[in-house]
Amino acid sequence: MKSTVKKILCIALCLSLLVSLLSISTYADTDDAIQRVTCCVNGDTKTQRGFCWYTPEESESHVRIYLNGIDVTDTTVVTAQREQEWKGMYMHQVTVSGLEAGKAYTYKVGDGENWSKTGKFTTDNGDDKVNFISIADVQASSEENFERASWVMDAALETMPDAEFVSNLGDFTNDSTNEEWDGYFKYFERHNLATSLVPIAGNHDGLGVWHWFDNMFDLDTSESVQNLNGVNYSYDYGNAHFAVLNTNDMLSISDAQLTWLKNDMNSSSADWKIAFMHKSPYSLGKDGKWPDALYLTEALTKVVDECGIDVVMSGHDHSYIRTKSLKDNKVVEDGEGTVYVLDGTAGTKRYEIREFSADTYLNTDFIAALTIQRDGYGNYWDGDDYESTDPANIGGSFTTVSIDGGELKLTAYVLTEETKETKVIDTFTLTKETGKGEATFEGDNTTSVFDYALTVIPSFLHLAEYALLKWLPKTIINLPKIIYYVIKTDTF
Repeated sequence: MKSTVKKILCIALCLSLLVSLLSISTYADTDDAIQRVTCCVNGDTKTQRGFCWYTPEESESHVRIYLNGIDVTDTTVVTAQREQEWKGMYMHQVTVSGLEAGKAYTYKVGDGENWSKTGKFTTDNGDDKVNFISIADVQASSEENFERASWVMDAALETMPDAEFVSNLGDFTNDSTNEEWDGYFKYFERHNLATSLVPIAGNHDGLGVWHWFDNMFDLDTSESVQNLNGVNYSYDYGNAHFAVLNTNDMLSISDAQLTWLKNDMNSSSADWKIAFMHKSPYSLGKDGKWPDALYLTEALTKVVDECGIDVVMSGHDHSYIRTKSLKDNKVVEDGEGTVYVLDGTAGTKRYEIREFSADTYLNTDFIAALTIQRDGYGNYWDGDDYESTDPANIGGSFTTVSIDGGELKLTAYVLTEETKETKVIDTFTLTKETGKGEATFEGDNTTSVFDYALTVIPSFLHLAEYALLKWLPKTIINLPKIIYYVIKTDTF
């Protein structure tokens, strides 16, 4: 009997020791020094992804890819690799191709011996369905505000757990410092490891410090007209074509990028066409009165109309607005124009609307939905009442988009601060007959440094012409109205 007890105790001790060793091994395999890990859409979404991470010391750059728990790294190809010191740390970027379409992968990044936490992504299977989440303007400075914004992303992934990517419409941080980027990645690590990311450059994302954005994410820069203060790129997913714009380019958008957008959209026969950007051409927020954003209404929307883009999603002005279907700056029937969505803010910095902008800088007949957040209350604007109170509308916002064949459905949500419940604030559906798309552009859509340089002066002159000949006279004429509402609401 004693012998049996001893054997049982011995076996239990061995099992305990084995579990301890496995725990130590698992912990040792995860290096906390590997930071800021992202997996981004990069090129062909069926077969390729771009990985970026940072380390405090110089080291090699390796990516391990797993399919159903089996290491398949040897079946993939590293198509691009970049390492460099940046702002006191070391940036690593590796682009991996040779992936299989429609597969759920996991991955780790590291130096070949020490590895990050495990991330995951799913490649496009090429069917006519796609689901994605969109957020904008985390724009935090403090850990508290990064954490509060991360709760919004938690709610988004709970709402759409099968999201194939997350588009972040810019302003990841407030001042684009190392400390703030560390804060963003600390609180958004679990989200960035959960799916693929589609990042869009905001004006707070290193504008004035060249290459911040380009060095933070591994993106397809092959057709970007420049990558000093952001990146423009495109990709297909499902039966949709997506273009990402850089509205830091010449403070708004350059002639070169407008040409790129036109060629890019016209090169696709996809059923749906969607554009992501940071600044919004239609807004009643704090920044909706300035010429850099309003120039997009003048210049960008013409290209959008010409290319038949269905939806344009943006951030920048920290409020939620959806326009009616617009073409040539007029309301048209759904499906005949473009719906513009200002995605609100996932963060805690929320802009009151500027009532003087109504029918001055934005025709309020264009507005299909608008949620106002100010002074501790919110309301769903009905076209007249700016003052009705509803605390349920106060909180960080996000949107989900589902495309299924000829139907596109967008739903906007607020994570209510008071109750921590997720509330729908807007939803709409577009339908179309599929299989009608036709590509009309073939050829090289890259922009050389010389070609871009040739557009710098014309781009500046076009923005200046708009500001001086259209924006300024309108502002002067409406100055009494502006002053009245500034005094009334104490906002400008």
